[in-house]
Amino acid sequence: MIRVVLVDDQALFRTGVRMLVGSQGDLEVVGEASDGREAIEVVRATRPDVVLMDIRMPVMDGIDATRQIVAGPRSDEPAGDGTPRVIVLTTFDLDEAALRAIRAGASGFLLKDSDPEFLLAAIRTVHAGTAVIAPGATRELVERLGRARTPAPPEFGELTARERDIFLLAARGMSNAEIATREFVSEATVKTHISRVLAKLGLRDRVQLVVYAYEHGLAETSS
Repeated sequence: MIRVVLVDDQALFRTGVRMLVGSQGDLEVVGEASDGREAIEVVRATRPDVVLMDIRMPVMDGIDATRQIVAGPRSDEPAGDGTPRVIVLTTFDLDEAALRAIRAGASGFLLKDSDPEFLLAAIRTVHAGTAVIAPGATRELVERLGRARTPAPPEFGELTARERDIFLLAARGMSNAEIATREFVSEATVKTHISRVLAKLGLRDRVQLVVYAYEHGLAETSS
């Protein structure tokens, strides 16, 4: 059972999503919150797997709440089964706040008017450890909002030649299967390389990998 917390200041929206999620045999809503500060407390109390987080809310917005949630439990709290993954929800496409939320640690973003089946699939996908935003959308966000480029940090130089190749292909939005076909290796091998790349660069998932590539001017070399 995938445990979900809903965070939105509109009770009607939460009700609709709760009914949708609750209709699925493998999903369970274990808590709700109407602002970011309340969300942090609900997450600490319920320890969900996935948090659906609105960005614009009173008291504390979804960006600050996401940053604190993905940082893990406080020093005076017992460690849980794992840090929840956050999907941020926004009304506006190509939203600067969505990019800031990804930088804060969110595993992607969805529009509030997304197809219900896509929302359900996104919850399952994020729970499985994969990002939910199409890499093309991430590229548009970064190209529009992250124009400033900074040199690649030293840890990028620690990647092996194969890991760098995999990194660049993933930055283009290619799936594990597509990378495996191109590189003549198994999908399991690609997955292993991706995991090592994320660990070496201190990234949570492929969304942050794409953002990292564009922020440091690395994506252009993969075209």
